[in-house]
Amino acid sequence: MCSLGIDAGGTLVKIAYWQKDEIETINFPATRFDLVKEWIGKSNEKLQICMTGGRAKQLETYLGSENYHYVVEFDATVQGVLYQLKKQNLQIEKTIITNIGTGTSIHYLSGTTHERLAGTGIGGGTLLGLSKILIGTDQFEEIVKKSEQGSRKWIDVRVEDIYQNNQLPIKGSLTASNFGALLTAEQGVNDENDYVAGIQGMIGEVISSLAIQAADTKGCTDIIYIGTTLEENEMLQNVIASYTILKEKNPLFLPQHGYSGAIGALLTI
Repeated sequence: MCSLGIDAGGTLVKIAYWQKDEIETINFPATRFDLVKEWIGKSNEKLQICMTGGRAKQLETYLGSENYHYVVEFDATVQGVLYQLKKQNLQIEKTIITNIGTGTSIHYLSGTTHERLAGTGIGGGTLLGLSKILIGTDQFEEIVKKSEQGSRKWIDVRVEDIYQNNQLPIKGSLTASNFGALLTAEQGVNDENDYVAGIQGMIGEVISSLAIQAADTKGCTDIIYIGTTLEENEMLQNVIASYTILKEKNPLFLPQHGYSGAIGALLTI
């Protein structure tokens, strides 16, 4: 390990490094720069480090060196995506990249050039923040586990709930109002698992809706979803994938999608 790519984001500091011709990854909470410094300090080699992300300069100051390289976050992310597509032998001429970090950023990629199209404050920070308010924890693994055990039946209002016996204008199972069912649900019918399932559903539907609109404007069929919020988060991936497919788009989830920025930074060294 003589090179590191570091993506210092709002929630996590993600690190990518070479290990026997393969890229390995690790992450630390963005509030624990001390753990990052401790981990880097375990290397006996002289390291080349390239940083990206919103907190890169803060981390650089904390680590106390001026010898680091820096790459713009969006450029690093795209390079990380292109590397993973090539490794999987996936050739995509143009696509939408939806990066779900603390918030979400949506980009258009054509060949090797890219442009930012849109974004939203809905993202991983939303999942952690609302979960902390509703069920008293912001621990990602615990939230994901609870959401998988929950139900959105008495959390969301579906189209068919509103129209009932009337002719449906769109598919009845689509969400008409996130958390709208709480207005009429009996007290005690929902538990904390249901609440976090509702949060995941809301986040997934909002993000995929925006990504689909972006894809329509650029005539894209493929939408690549990346970000650590998707890591080991099968429920969120399923929500996003099902809605994307419903709208006749092709959702793609990359193996190391949460580390695309860190991988791209590593590759620039």
